Amino acid sequence: MASAPSTTASTLAPSLRSPLFSVPRGTHLPATLRLSPAQPASAGCRAAPGRLACPRARVRCAAAVKFIAQSDFAAEVLESELPVLVDFVADWCGPCRLIAPVVDWASEEYDGRLKIVKIDHDLNPDLIEEYKVYGLPTLILFKNGQEVPGSRREGAITKDKLKQYLEPLLATTVA
Repeated sequence: MASAPSTTASTLAPSLRSPLFSVPRGTHLPATLRLSPAQPASAGCRAAPGRLACPRARVRCAAAVKFIAQSDFAAEVLESELPVLVDFVADWCGPCRLIAPVVDWASEEYDGRLKIVKIDHDLNPDLIEEYKVYGLPTLILFKNGQEVPGSRREGAITKDKLKQYLEPLLATTVA
């Protein structure tokens, strides 16, 4: 009787030869290679208990840029003396993480002329619905409590494009 050919690490392509692929099925992996069970909700993990979780990358922001909630929106955005650029983001959004350093740069570059805040998409569904945010990241400029017409921008943006986007808007909104 002919037996079925066995696949071993030596018959695999070089890119697949690793300790993980050479371990026989059912063998326990070293602790450093195992996924850990989800942490309790108090630890900030959103995975269900008992589910495997991997760390999520957070959308970070510089000291000048802060996350605000719906309860702070009126005071921080609508009643602001300065024009306010609102960046709608989410932790799970790759382009949001991609433009975070660009938004941080803008907060320093336009300090005193422009205020920048971030709003978490998942934690503020009423604001998302009110301002009809359909894609992330979304940038909207507010002046005197109103959305500036033509200021809405969706998707990732480079530093140069952000500057080209902001300069004309600030020129028309700053007296």
